[in-house]
Order: sequence, then structure tokens, then C-alpha cells
Amino acid sequence: MRERLRHAIMVSLDALKRPARSAESIETIALLVGAAALASGFGVSMILFWGEQLTISGRGSIGAHAAVGGAIVTVVAFALGRAAVRPRAGARGARDEFTGPTDRLRWYDLIAIAGAYASVALLGWSGVAQLLELSFIGAPVFAFPGSVLVGVALGLTAYVAFLGSARLTPLSLSMDLAVFLVVGAFAAMLTSSDPRWWQNNLSALGMTSNAAAPAFNVTLVIAGIIVTTIARFATAALPVALPAQRRGRTVMRTGLVLVGLFLAAVGVFPVDRFFALHNTVATGMVVVYGVMICALPWLLPTLPRVFFALGYAYVAVIALLAMFFVTGYYNLTAVELIAAVLIFSWIIVFLRTTATVTARDDGPEIAAPSVAGDRSPTLSS
Repeated sequence: MRERLRHAIMVSLDALKRPARSAESIETIALLVGAAALASGFGVSMILFWGEQLTISGRGSIGAHAAVGGAIVTVVAFALGRAAVRPRAGARGARDEFTGPTDRLRWYDLIAIAGAYASVALLGWSGVAQLLELSFIGAPVFAFPGSVLVGVALGLTAYVAFLGSARLTPLSLSMDLAVFLVVGAFAAMLTSSDPRWWQNNLSALGMTSNAAAPAFNVTLVIAGIIVTTIARFATAALPVALPAQRRGRTVMRTGLVLVGLFLAAVGVFPVDRFFALHNTVATGMVVVYGVMICALPWLLPTLPRVFFALGYAYVAVIALLAMFFVTGYYNLTAVELIAAVLIFSWIIVFLRTTATVTARDDGPEIAAPSVAGDRSPTLSS
């Protein structure tokens, strides 16, 4: 038993000294970070909850503490994850699975991604608490089990956030965007002070008179920044053997950046305070998206043809929805919601498609060094 404990301690210390050496060391540190968050969350909760009878959700509940604490530990764990994969002084190469050092994540990219992670933790644990409250109506929660639940929530959150930040890839960014948009949108809908907001339009969730406005608008701003990040990495490694291909890649990247900026502007300028500007940027986002889809075969001809067909189908559906709205068959909320789902699902598929094209054009990959210590690179079959 003593030898096993000693071995575990030595492995942990070795992982802390050289955290980015292997996947095993990253996993070890992630477990340590999660354990530290669990212990600190349990200890702080015991102090705050001592002698109290708590509720599952609401002000001062275990759900509220798990949500706020989860957001805090997410930011800390995300920063630790980025520090763990920091390359050594003088080392070359990217710390993530991106194209190269020139395409590494910038500080504003990391802030946006960390904000998305923290928002998912905050809104996600709040939603789970509300769901449990409806399942256990009137059930009291005492200090010890409540502290255990909060500690476990914080430990799991820190573990996931650390691994997510240490293993950022272009494909993982697409999944981060999807999860963030879904959680943020549903949180805004659930916390809306107007139960009939859907009778107006989707932007009604962002009105300053609506209790859901902060969650909705912040979700749009952070999502817009992430889209601009995706725009760079989705096009960075596309083949540009000819000047026309380089121009096409630049135009496509510019279009995606505009979509991200327009999306962020929709959250910055609420519809009830900046009606004309809000509608202008929202319409501009759809127009830019439509132009990109129509010009995609000429801008990026190396992409699969089936992807071009998918884009045409999306544009056709959006145009059909617009006709339904004009004729009064659909209200504006339905049109906006479906159009938003189509646009962002296309962006996610675009990122994954370009990653596949890049891997196809790169040819044989270099295999990682073997576990036995052989550090000579070999070509994978």
C-alpha cells in the first residue's frame, strides 16, 4: 500500500514538472485540478452552509453556489490548462493541433473561449438545479450533502475545463460553439420575464426590459468572437497553390469574420434601444452568409461538392422561410430561430470539412514517438 501511494505521488510530481510531455501527464494534472476544486468547493460550502437548511435552486441555494463556483473554477482551470501546454523556451511549434505557430490562438481568442466555458458552467448548473427543483418539490438540503454536491460539481467542472483548454483543436472549437449556443439560448428562454416573447421575435430576449437580456446578449457577443476565431483556423491550412486560391481563401475568411462581427453587434445593440442598427447588422449577417454560399465553388473549389449542395439547400430553406413570413404563415421568431440553427450548423460543418480537406492534402502523417523510448520519427501507414 505504501509503495502504491509513493508511486502515485512520484507520478503526480513528475507530471507537474513536465506537464505537456504526454497525454498521461495531462490527464494526471486534470485529475489533480479536479480534486483540488472538489476539496475547496466542499470546504467553502461547509463554512457557508453550516447550520442552514438549503433549497436546490434559487438565491442562496446549492444550485446557485454550484453555478457561480463552477464559473470561477472554470476560468482558473482553463488558465492552468493553457499553462500546462505552454511550449518550453526556444521550442518551436504550436501548443495546439492547429496549422503552425503563426496560427496560434491569440489572447482575445482564449478570453472568448474561456468565457464560453465559464458561461456554460454557470448556465448549465443553474439549469440542472432548476430541473432537480421541479423533480424534488419542497425537498430540503442539509449542509453536509449540499456541500458534497457542490464540491463534486466544481471538481467535475474543473476537470472538464482543464482538459478542454489543454486539448484545443479546430474541431473542438466547433463543438464548443455548438454547446455554448444551445446552453445560452435555452438559459435565456427559461429566464425570460416575458413568457410570450416568442410572439414578437428572437431578439425580444435581448431587450433591456427582459430579465434574460444579459444571458442572451452576452451569448451573442462571445459567440461572435468565437466565429471570428473559427474563421481564421478554418481557412488557415487550405491549399493555396495558385493566386486565385489565395484570394478565395482571403475572401472566405473575411466573410466569416463579418458574420462573427455582425453576430456580436446583434448582442451589443439591443433591438429596443437600437432598432435600425440592430436590424441592419442582423440582416447583414444573413446577406453575407448567402453571398458566401453562392460564391463558395469559386472561392474554395477544393471543398467537396456535396458540401456546396448542402449550402445551397440551407440558403433555399432560409429563402422559403422568408416567403412564409411575408405571407403570414410563420412568425418572425420561427424564421429567425430556424435560420440561426442553419447558419451555425453550416459554420460547424464547414470547420470540420476544411479540417478533413487539410488532412487529405497533407499526405502521410508523422507518427508519435513510441512508448519504449524510440524517438526516431516514422511514417504512418
